[in-house]
Amino acid sequence: MGLSCLADSETQLVLDASTAINLNATGCAAAILRALPNQVIVTDIVVEELQEDSQSGRKDGELMAKLVADGVVRVENVSNLSEPNFENLVIGHGLDTLDDGEAATLAYAVERNAVAVIDERKARRICSGRLRATKVASTVDVLCHDAVIAALGSAALADAVFAALRNARMRVLPQHEEWVVELIGIERAQLCASLPRRSRAALPEKSRTE
Repeated sequence: MGLSCLADSETQLVLDASTAINLNATGCAAAILRALPNQVIVTDIVVEELQEDSQSGRKDGELMAKLVADGVVRVENVSNLSEPNFENLVIGHGLDTLDDGEAATLAYAVERNAVAVIDERKARRICSGRLRATKVASTVDVLCHDAVIAALGSAALADAVFAALRNARMRVLPQHEEWVVELIGIERAQLCASLPRRSRAALPEKSRTE
């Protein structure tokens, strides 16, 4: 499969609000998600969060509504889940609880054996500590999927990744930093504040030695 951790084409992917925002910011979310072999899900709570965000100026609620209407993404109601994972993730001490959208994403992933595509550090930490059987991926795992690379081509994909970094401040995990910088180029990487400073300071070692 390559750099992406999304190796199972049969597993559903459930997107958190942050992932949806990142993908919307690429300007080609539909093409990216259509390229994936997996069924893509968002919970009704995440849809509500996107609709309520009127301050970003990105119109993420409208963009998600179109993805749903076009059949690219399917909405699932958290109320249909039978296990109490959602409640367990939103009730308790602040350090060990999540906002409703993140909790809904993980609760769906746990019960339906789906992959939660989520970038927030706290959510990933709680998942790794309390929900170890649940697989978690990041937005970049979607973007560096072989099927997405093949569908978009390197130039369009580079523009999409750069747009997500600039317009949505997409988080990039350490294992993906070199791939991102090599894809978009050091000049554009230096314009992306969400990239770690070490990634913006110089070209990756591999590029310097070529």
